[in-house]
Amino acid sequence: MNQTIFWAGDSTVKQNDFTSFPQTGVGQGLPLYLKKGVQIKNYAQNGRSTKSFIAEGRLRAIENSIKEDDFLLIQFGHNDEKPDEERHTEPFTTFQENLKQYIKVAIDHKAHPILITPLYRRLFKEDGQLVECTHLDYPEAMIALGNELKIPVIDLCAISKELIQRTGNERSRKWFMHLEPMEYPNYPEGKNDNTHLKYDGAVTFAGIIAEELRKLGERYADLLLPIDGEKEDVALLID
Repeated sequence: MNQTIFWAGDSTVKQNDFTSFPQTGVGQGLPLYLKKGVQIKNYAQNGRSTKSFIAEGRLRAIENSIKEDDFLLIQFGHNDEKPDEERHTEPFTTFQENLKQYIKVAIDHKAHPILITPLYRRLFKEDGQLVECTHLDYPEAMIALGNELKIPVIDLCAISKELIQRTGNERSRKWFMHLEPMEYPNYPEGKNDNTHLKYDGAVTFAGIIAEELRKLGERYADLLLPIDGEKEDVALLID
């Protein structure tokens, strides 16, 4: 039986089309690491928080499709911190309460939920160090909930922060939506965006998620293409 990975998340995850090119969500990069036959259904949408995603019926749509042994990847935090009533949640109360609804949808259908902390924002200070706590307490709240419920957590926030810092201010620009005027038709005035990714960034950070799935072992690692030195049944890699 073919397995499906469902994504619940925001614009950093979203499946983009030509109207927003070259913006690319992490969810678009992940298929490069997956075995053939693993499908992706990406329900992520720009500007959504755990709260607004539920209110708009997007979690219900996942609930109507997800089945046994599928996977639900849940990445939020960018917009839960926004002040407007439609999106705002508090990290250790309403944010966690909402995340429990996503987890319940997966477990009720005998699927496998995975929490993913939000991608770090590329905000450098004059001293060359990244700004601290660009997502406040939301990553910590997600990690705490995963520990409490024994749900796997991929700490993309911490890992991406370390990678961006190590790569440095100038070299990490290529991953994000830093565009010159008239470079792309969709952005004639250019753009300096330290949150959203271009294709190279989506592939890079999806690679982090893939590596963390591999570390989880068993059913999670089985989603991924083998790496050098690993043996794999060739039949599994044929459509």
